[in-house]
Amino acid sequence: MSSSNRRAWPPRRRQLIAGLGWAAACLAWPALASSRRALPAMTEGPFYPLHRPLDDDADLTRVRGQAQAARGEWLDIAGVVVDTQGRVVDGAAIEIWQCDVYGSYRHPHGTGPRVDAGFQGFGATVSDAQGAFRFRSIRPVVYPGRAPHIHVKVLHPSFGQRVSQWFVAGEAANEQDVLFRRLGPADRAEVEMRLQAAPAGAAVRWITRRDLVVPA
Repeated sequence: MSSSNRRAWPPRRRQLIAGLGWAAACLAWPALASSRRALPAMTEGPFYPLHRPLDDDADLTRVRGQAQAARGEWLDIAGVVVDTQGRVVDGAAIEIWQCDVYGSYRHPHGTGPRVDAGFQGFGATVSDAQGAFRFRSIRPVVYPGRAPHIHVKVLHPSFGQRVSQWFVAGEAANEQDVLFRRLGPADRAEVEMRLQAAPAGAAVRWITRRDLVVPA
């Protein structure tokens, strides 16, 4: 999509700058297929933040004003926003949210008895001119009644918005998750994150490539 089609999204740090050099070195970025299946639409869930948090950048492992970093296994996520015809989408707003290592969301009704003050819980960024985006978060954990998952929302004037969820490929709890079980094999392939161990010396434990395919 050309830059003339971008919406003027609120200013924020567009991408993580430090510690993400692994994308080019450790994850292959294959040529985009000319036709792809769109990310399956899934529920936003009950714990989408009621108010935009003060710190909502793409690094969920650090909270502005908090000395403590997030607990859990840190995960870097990189990908490209691309439509079903294989065209990259620049200027797309991407949001993710998930529970912390203790199972608490940043929501009045999603907070458990313990909360990780060092975990942001919600993050946002904008795809660049090549459609690329990056996040740093934690490997999702089991939430009561749900397999480990990360909620994701992508918005752009060309298609509106698409809300879905990412699951960890090979996670035993996936087959017991009511939302994952509803998906056919092709849709599962669009929501599964295949995690790789990060290179020695990296700041994170896991890395993954997870493109977002949106309607053309």
